[in-house]
Amino acid sequence: MADSNSNLHIVIGDRPAEVCKKLADFIVDDMAEKTGPYHIAWSGGSTPKVLFRLLTEDYKDKIDWSRVHSYWGDERMVPPDHEESNFRMCRELLLDQVPVGDDQIHPVATELVPDVAASAYSEMLLENLPANEDGLPVLDLNILGMGDDGHTASIFPHQMDLLTDKRICAVATHPESGQKRVTITGPVINASAKIIFLVTGQRKAEKVAQILDSKKAADELPAAYVKPNRGELYWFLDEAAYGDTTPR
Repeated sequence: MADSNSNLHIVIGDRPAEVCKKLADFIVDDMAEKTGPYHIAWSGGSTPKVLFRLLTEDYKDKIDWSRVHSYWGDERMVPPDHEESNFRMCRELLLDQVPVGDDQIHPVATELVPDVAASAYSEMLLENLPANEDGLPVLDLNILGMGDDGHTASIFPHQMDLLTDKRICAVATHPESGQKRVTITGPVINASAKIIFLVTGQRKAEKVAQILDSKKAADELPAAYVKPNRGELYWFLDEAAYGDTTPR
């Protein structure tokens, strides 16, 4: 494991709703520090549902949605109206409820075969996002979750090579279902200006502690290798996910 990240910030809330409010306020403040388009990669999962509803209900008039361009760090290879689609969840709970145009929404083309979809999304990210000196696309804000197995985006423990893959996007395979997914790779994650782990629930506490305390066990967890090159890393956690064993 690399040394602890000096650009690491931990934000704690009592409950998921409070954590999501802190993240919503963070988005407002971060957008205020910049001008022009604001590029966000949204995450799937249960906690982002709380964030999306909050943004719709309480932040519709606090955010300049005309600046927001939406992307996804990973997507299941299912139709866009499928119940397992990250895009569908975000569209129904957030994007359909706020004033954004179709040209601001950039989903993975899941109607294509996986390899082609990954290549197409890579090209789109390179075309739409500013690039850093390494030629990697830079998201203003990259919101990530962490699975019970320590995976993030769709980089699972059995595909750790995706953490250093030189492609922008690649095809991942779910270890149990075999489902194909398109995911951004580790270098693209770490090129983001701000990276947010949004993690709640006691089930995540052990792995959160392993990562934040740089335990040896974290070497097997993809989320532990998210360390931005020039940006900032934030963990937004509720008390249950922070746990008693996490250093304070």
